[in-house]
Amino acid sequence: MMKMYAYLKHTWWQALLAMTALFLRVMADLSLPDYMMRIIDQGIYMKDLNMVISLGKDMLMVSILVVLLFFTSNFLASYIGASAGNRIRKDIFNKIESFSLVEFDRFSTASLITRSTNDVQQVQHILTMSFRILLAAPVTGVVALVKAIELTPSLSWIFIVIFPILSVAVILIMTMTSPRFEKVQKLTDKLNLIARESLSGIRVVRAFNAQKTQAHKFQTVNDSVYSNNVTLMRIMSLMDPVIMICLSFTTILILWTATDKINEGVMQVGQMMAFMQYTAQVMASFINLTMIFQMFPRAVVSARRIREILDTQPVIVDPQTPTAFDLSKKGEIVFDRVSFRYPHANEDVLHDISFTAKSGSVTAFIGSTGSGKSTLINLIPRLYDVSSGSIKLEGVDLRQVAQKELRDKIGYIPQKGMLLSGTIEDNLLFGAPDASQEVLLNAAETAQAAKFISEKEDQYHFRLSQNATNLSGGQKQRLSIARALVKEASFYIFDDSFSALDFKTDAALRKALHKEVGNSTLFIVGQRVSTIMHADQIIVLEQGRISGIGKHHDLLKTCPVYYEIASSQLSQEEMI
Repeated sequence: MMKMYAYLKHTWWQALLAMTALFLRVMADLSLPDYMMRIIDQGIYMKDLNMVISLGKDMLMVSILVVLLFFTSNFLASYIGASAGNRIRKDIFNKIESFSLVEFDRFSTASLITRSTNDVQQVQHILTMSFRILLAAPVTGVVALVKAIELTPSLSWIFIVIFPILSVAVILIMTMTSPRFEKVQKLTDKLNLIARESLSGIRVVRAFNAQKTQAHKFQTVNDSVYSNNVTLMRIMSLMDPVIMICLSFTTILILWTATDKINEGVMQVGQMMAFMQYTAQVMASFINLTMIFQMFPRAVVSARRIREILDTQPVIVDPQTPTAFDLSKKGEIVFDRVSFRYPHANEDVLHDISFTAKSGSVTAFIGSTGSGKSTLINLIPRLYDVSSGSIKLEGVDLRQVAQKELRDKIGYIPQKGMLLSGTIEDNLLFGAPDASQEVLLNAAETAQAAKFISEKEDQYHFRLSQNATNLSGGQKQRLSIARALVKEASFYIFDDSFSALDFKTDAALRKALHKEVGNSTLFIVGQRVSTIMHADQIIVLEQGRISGIGKHHDLLKTCPVYYEIASSQLSQEEMI
């Protein structure tokens, strides 16, 4: 399983204390049959009331000690398991935070959530049960077996008969359940994925009256989970009857054999009762181990899935010796024969892209859907790395600088206005928590968001719901723009960030942007020609290649692709 010692080293003294309490509890518990035998054979049989009372007091004290040690060891076991689970979840989250988009393409969001919750819970549970049962059961079983054999060697053959039967049953059940546990976890991933899609896209689902379609998809996977779990439970339910039959059969054998020996005077009643108690403890240990073995395959599968996340090395990493930016080239970015191919793809999606964006300039990208616009700008903050060629920001290859230093220079506004739960102010300060109130208010004003914020009851303290569903699409886009402006970055990337705005707001926002961030380098991906026609340079993309580059009026004459796009949106007067 996982290298659990890495997560137990922080609770080593609790683990040591738990094992000590566990060992003392086992030894105290195993002394109780001996007290019972002495009470029956020496006290009751000899009619010695003082001995019965004395031994009874000692047995009561030992029983109280067993209960106290039981609660102590269980408490410490729960603490150790919870602590390890906490650290595993933290490590998983930190690892996921370091992932590039390549790793997110490999692991689905639903799977990452399942691994961070359900899988960690399985590992945490088995770890807790290990300190409660797994460590105690072998010690109890071995010591009880030794005591039983020492007490009555003539009955030891009973264990030789029973153990092979139980062992075969356990091995067969584990062999049948292990692959099905792995299937359960994969089906849980799929179930979470469908549920997440249906809930996040509930408006679309209802708009198209597709509730039955989504319900059918969910129920299909749900039925598979149900069927697999039922099969698992049926297999595992065989264990209890097998154990009970063996336990009952063992008791019958002991009574049958011991009765004759008692009649012959070779064995006493208390001795037989003590032997039965030791045998019961041996069997109980075997039952506890069996219960652990039932949980163990699922925990192993979960641990393997967690380890897969923790062992994954991000494709995009910081260099060992980061290079400082060239201050003489502040605000400049150069694409030099850049090509890009998605992992496991057969061909490039960007081909031989070359251009230079000077400080304070506006570079716009336009093209048909799927032409590679968003992919291209995702290379600037290193959400992906180029397949060939290089991107130099302020004179340094992006791969030679630390990711934090790179992204501190960039204000990024994604295509979808993604806001986090919390207040409007929390979201605006997300990238620059130390920004002043003046900067925050100015950013909101520039992004044309100040007006609608002032109309909210709590204004900047207005609390957003999950995914900001209590805002319109245009309001979310304006807040996303304001959030980026609060950073006061050297570079701003607008990935089709004006699509949800009306033409009036779009024009006002672009005018305010030109005034407020005129010294920064802007990259704008747009579908509207009116949004990008005043850019310093417009790059027209077609099937991942540059079809034209230049200003608006020049492209109308030299680039047929751009002319076709412009003529479909603008009147002849606007094109002149």
